[in-house]
Amino acid sequence: MFHPEEATVHRPTPHEELTGVYLVDPVRSAIGFSARRALCTDVRGNFTEFEGLLKLDGGSPARSEAYLSVQTGSVNTGSPERDAHVTGPEFLDSATFPLMSFRSAGVLDAGADRLRLAGYLRIKGVELPVHLDLAFRARGRDACGRDLVGLEGTFGPRRPGAGPGPDGTPAPGPGGLPLSERLKLTDAISAVRTRPGQPR
Repeated sequence: MFHPEEATVHRPTPHEELTGVYLVDPVRSAIGFSARRALCTDVRGNFTEFEGLLKLDGGSPARSEAYLSVQTGSVNTGSPERDAHVTGPEFLDSATFPLMSFRSAGVLDAGADRLRLAGYLRIKGVELPVHLDLAFRARGRDACGRDLVGLEGTFGPRRPGAGPGPDGTPAPGPGGLPLSERLKLTDAISAVRTRPGQPR
């Protein structure tokens, strides 16, 4: 799956205290996007309904995993007309494809307080190979004593040479354009660590 130049994992200083399973808190988190329209400026907004799970291994970041599911019909751009366009058949087609999801497949690169995950973004029934770059921004506990971790991230297409197309270019996204030219995703995630015995 990986390009030879990307296969080496650079291990950061272990953060054993981060190890655990975390559930994304939708109240404290945000999934943003910008969508390119033909001959127009980007349409910017966010998704209001999503859920996710993180499995962090502070001592061995290469074993970390991430999963995210977004309801494509939960678009909010501040304009009902724009919302209808983005969720309509010309773009996300939410009526036919109500979910967009990301699943990690491995860590390509990890630096101090950062993780780079290779994985797949499933959108409109097609899985696109992408990178999710995550940076740790905060850690602590909430009023209930639960462990929290805050992260910011960006999704991007895997670079040329990493496949899977025969010419080594990124896989096409919705509308036949590469993901970076048609849809850009960002996230600001706050996640709560589950305690032993809690559902995961």
